[in-house]
Amino acid sequence: MKIDERHLVQLAAVVKTGGVTEGAALLGLSQPAVSRTLTMLETRIGEPLFIKGRRPLQPTPLGRALADHGQTMLSASRKASDVVESFRVGKTGVVRVGGTPFFMDALIAGMIAEFQNLHPDVRIDQTYGYFPDLRAALNADQIDLAICPIDILDEGSGLEFQQILPGRNVVACRLTHPLLLRRRVQPSNLLEYPWVAPPPGSPLLTDLRNMLLSFGATELKIRYSGGSLMSVVNFLKGADALTIMPHSVVFALRNDRSITALPMTISHPERTLGLLNRANAARVPAVDQFAQHIRAGFGNLKHLIKRHEQAVVWGY
Repeated sequence: MKIDERHLVQLAAVVKTGGVTEGAALLGLSQPAVSRTLTMLETRIGEPLFIKGRRPLQPTPLGRALADHGQTMLSASRKASDVVESFRVGKTGVVRVGGTPFFMDALIAGMIAEFQNLHPDVRIDQTYGYFPDLRAALNADQIDLAICPIDILDEGSGLEFQQILPGRNVVACRLTHPLLLRRRVQPSNLLEYPWVAPPPGSPLLTDLRNMLLSFGATELKIRYSGGSLMSVVNFLKGADALTIMPHSVVFALRNDRSITALPMTISHPERTLGLLNRANAARVPAVDQFAQHIRAGFGNLKHLIKRHEQAVVWGY
């Protein structure tokens, strides 16, 4: 005998609330419609579902057993509705995000933790890459969002870019570096020390070469290369070497009391850190919520950096 699942759900609602009117209200149905359903179900089964004359309604053993199955279906339906609603408002889902290593490690990882404290049911899948790799991953639908610095975005690329932080490079060193004892650091002073090269593929590597050549270097004294952000920081802490980093990354590490930026301005290409996504991609609410969280986090970061710079005298 096949029983309509909707009939079992209505039976479960009546048993749960103790009345046809109340059960109908729970399901958003009319009382006459639910009454007809119960009558049809009793006729089909050939057995009573409720004990006559009891108020509130009391199910028979068979009515209780069938209502239990209906309650399982009702609970599953409610859970499915909750899943849909949570997805629509960005409380569940998967966010696939890619970004440049130094920014992801120094800045984005902490923001991801803050986001998941607010959205514990959203999963974040993170990958590393530089602009060419991230662009390819976006176009292949392997990631939903990229966080990276960009010089210029070609027209007709099919990508959207939202600026979150102006680009700016600084020379980073350990807190007790000898150059910090000078009243004014000159470009020629930088050539007296060895350098740590940014990871291969990073635009910072080109920036470093161009900067040192503009200062008159005839050769690059690279003493360490290819390391992660943590390994570069640990290397700098134990040596008088210098490296080039985004100012925001050095600023994010300020509380670790490990490295700092030399108080001097260096030239670098016009580059902006931002969020990159496919213009025609289907909108995923969790991705939108995550992007909004990142924008807000960098809005606060810009304010903190500005306040910090007002207390520092930058030369050259």
